[in-house]
Amino acid sequence: MPENDRLNGFLDEISLEFVEREATPRLLMKLSIQLHLARLYLSNTVSFLEIFGVERLRSTVHNWVHNADLQSESGRSPNHVAVDETVIRLDDEHYWLYSAVDPETNDLLHTQLEPTINNALADRFFADLRDKHDVDDANIPVDGSASLQRARRKHDLDFRYERHGNQNSVERVFREVKRRTASFSNCFSNAKAETADEWLRSFAFAWNQLI
Repeated sequence: MPENDRLNGFLDEISLEFVEREATPRLLMKLSIQLHLARLYLSNTVSFLEIFGVERLRSTVHNWVHNADLQSESGRSPNHVAVDETVIRLDDEHYWLYSAVDPETNDLLHTQLEPTINNALADRFFADLRDKHDVDDANIPVDGSASLQRARRKHDLDFRYERHGNQNSVERVFREVKRRTASFSNCFSNAKAETADEWLRSFAFAWNQLI
């Protein structure tokens, strides 16, 4: 798909139904949401708006992203799903990010941010993943996590050993997520876990649109 088509498709998918009274042109709002999710700092996004004579606070742009409520596409039927967990830092607290990635496309299929890891949360992650996508016939490798392995067995999901596994795909996505959450500290400064979870779902939407 040509680059311009991907970018235009991204803008078309952003809904501004939440807007009631906003002086900012809608195209600039959509572009600001896109730029921020595609790696631009909030401060730089605000500077982008100033080029067009629009002065907005960083918190305003953050609220646009939050209120747009972007969600990654559901209803997929991947052949492989790589699943893993990693630590995300919110100020001085640590949370666990569960993620499922389609290694054939590198798309983020599902994310879930939790304050800890245990069997019940891993079970819920797989239950939500199955509700969102048709993964019952997919090959689902899990790297190391006992709770995720247990949950996969409980849901009777398949794992077939492959010499060249797909776990590097989810690890590559994780590296990008961790880089974004570390360098975009202004996204998570004094943020509640619910806000970070919503931002990560928006990031998954943008990642799938733009990779």
